[in-house]
Amino acid sequence: MYRNLRLLAVVPARGGSKGIPLKNIQPVFGIQLVTRVAMLIGSLDYIDAAVVSSDNDKIIESACEFGLEAPFRRPQHLSGDSISDYEVLIHALTETEKHKGVEYDLVMMLQPTSPLRRVHHLRGALDQFIDGCFDSVWSVSRTDSKYHPLKQLTLEEGMLEYYDSKGSTIIARQQLKPVYQRNGIVYVISRKCLLKYGNIKGERTGAYLVKEPSVSIDTMEDIEYVEYLMRRDGDPLELDSITGATQTSNAVEAFLNKELLQLKELLLSSSVR
Repeated sequence: MYRNLRLLAVVPARGGSKGIPLKNIQPVFGIQLVTRVAMLIGSLDYIDAAVVSSDNDKIIESACEFGLEAPFRRPQHLSGDSISDYEVLIHALTETEKHKGVEYDLVMMLQPTSPLRRVHHLRGALDQFIDGCFDSVWSVSRTDSKYHPLKQLTLEEGMLEYYDSKGSTIIARQQLKPVYQRNGIVYVISRKCLLKYGNIKGERTGAYLVKEPSVSIDTMEDIEYVEYLMRRDGDPLELDSITGATQTSNAVEAFLNKELLQLKELLLSSSVR
């Protein structure tokens, strides 16, 4: 429990991703995405139950190997591209409560595709939820002013237009009101919010601001950028001293060094010829 509230962690991980096939078991810095979130959850003593919501056997197997439970299999009608987070979470909540015979006060959604999450992000979002008496709290990152909605354009039949007509009045970035984007690191939602409002937002929604870099993975280029950040700043699992992360990270480093050495030898032999 967290501050006397029973907490269910849900890891949504369907198998039908389009950009990267089976994206949720794609290795990042040597560790599969779903494994990363499972390892993090396993290091926390305040989560009462942690389940994976998936329609894919390989993903379920990987998740369960590192401590997540799979008391249900996500049905096909909840596994398409147009299915909302709400539909996935209310199904996971009701099925887990039926299986466990208990009710949960909070649902925490942790998307595997945001691998730069840290332990303090989860505690921070939970504390903000409780202290602010919110229906939900979403983690967000501040949007770079270059990508502000009032600086965006549309292109139709070769003609450029402002995405928002107010964009024509913007001269300097100082005129722009800060905007924020969801980063998928953590969502905290009350059971009441899901049941009463039928969505993951409710009427009172708090924002947990993540100041560190955050990437939501959709493409192989995203993975390359995340791995660059991990080499530069450290693997979040290792930084949080999560069991097994250091050993895995060392193995990855050894593999990369071996690959680099082979590349150098290849270049050297090519230059000699």
